[in-house]
Amino acid sequence: MRNLFFTSRFFILLGAIIALFAISFHVSFLYNISQVLLLLLIVTTSSDIYILFSQKNKFSCTRTTPKIFSLGDENKVTLHLKSQYNIPLSVQVIDEIPMQFQIRDFSLSCSLKHGEKKQLSYSLEPKSRGLYLFSHTNIYLSSPLKLIQKREIFDNSISIPVYPSIIQMKKYQLNLFASVKHFSGLKKIQRVGHSYEFDHIKKYSIGEDPRSINWKATSRANELMINHYSDEKSQQVYCILNKSRLMNMPFNGLSLLDYSINTTLTLSNIVLQKFDKIGMMSFSDKMGTIIKAGRNGNQLEKILNALYNESENNLDPNYELLYSAIRYFIPNRSLLFLFTNFESIESLNRNQSLLRKINKIHLLVLIIFENSELDAFIQDSRIERDIDIYNKVIARKLKIEKEQICSELKKHGIQYIFTRPEDLTISTINKFLELKSRGFI
Repeated sequence: MRNLFFTSRFFILLGAIIALFAISFHVSFLYNISQVLLLLLIVTTSSDIYILFSQKNKFSCTRTTPKIFSLGDENKVTLHLKSQYNIPLSVQVIDEIPMQFQIRDFSLSCSLKHGEKKQLSYSLEPKSRGLYLFSHTNIYLSSPLKLIQKREIFDNSISIPVYPSIIQMKKYQLNLFASVKHFSGLKKIQRVGHSYEFDHIKKYSIGEDPRSINWKATSRANELMINHYSDEKSQQVYCILNKSRLMNMPFNGLSLLDYSINTTLTLSNIVLQKFDKIGMMSFSDKMGTIIKAGRNGNQLEKILNALYNESENNLDPNYELLYSAIRYFIPNRSLLFLFTNFESIESLNRNQSLLRKINKIHLLVLIIFENSELDAFIQDSRIERDIDIYNKVIARKLKIEKEQICSELKKHGIQYIFTRPEDLTISTINKFLELKSRGFI
């Protein structure tokens, strides 16, 4: 009886019969009609119960999911249904999805004939890393009469870890946007001059850069010879994540740290494809994960597992500790992408001397996040209350301070990326390609 449920159709018909019984107190001939209808409803409902419950183990349901979910991306989940009932069925599916999504009205519906198979798919977009538990799948079956529903429960329990966006990493594979087809927003930058790694000497051809002519080799060979350069490889690149309270700000459901983590994974894959070395560091009030730069086979896996375990805290960042760690763990000049955020010019000034020291020994690229929600508020021309005027003034003041922060960084020769959180990956890739093509690293 726990798997038997009466449908709304049954209660509507029962309510109509009860109404006829009530009316029959005043219209006597309706009493016999009401009795007949009630008997008919009982017989029909009993037949419906017999049809559905007399057939056991005639329905199957399985769930297929990716082995891991990608943070902030649409992840597809598929339910495979098969019916062996000898009648057509109306099927309602309630899948017990992880509680992190807080979806309380999830339901899918379809119809199945005898021996028919069907797939139902839906997508989930996780907004936080961690372990997500899928529980049972509840199937509610109805015959063509649709007076009752029979529930069948399938134990499809499985735990899925949510990692930084692997889908995004694959999307921005370097060999894809290095070809003719480009993703929207990515730009191919023309190389200026040549890199610094000498490859070999060859004969001069018309159109080649005459500045690369090797005059000593020319005199020995009695013909023009030119130096050929290849892409400089094995440069060190580090992604440094600020895990302090500044990175807790949410945009479209993801925190700034989550955006930075997704970008770090994607950039790490691209750096390795460029035959450079990639490493990462994290810090807040104390140092977190430190992975030295390398390009061995499991380097990307090490970074992926480290990013999975990173989490924000509510303390202020310690840039003095970061500077000491960089001096100790990164002795050679490297390209450093520092994923952090400054909301006021005062906070930048407090740490500017340390950032300039880091920039002297390494090539520092500071990521500054644009507050896209603040910009949308400024552009909204509606003013309903007097306080809205003051709010817009404060919002414009904060926007101007962001521009002043960028001006200060530019004045002191510190590279920076000023971008919206959703454009962080594209902006960071473009910056890396630009610095690489201009021979800065």
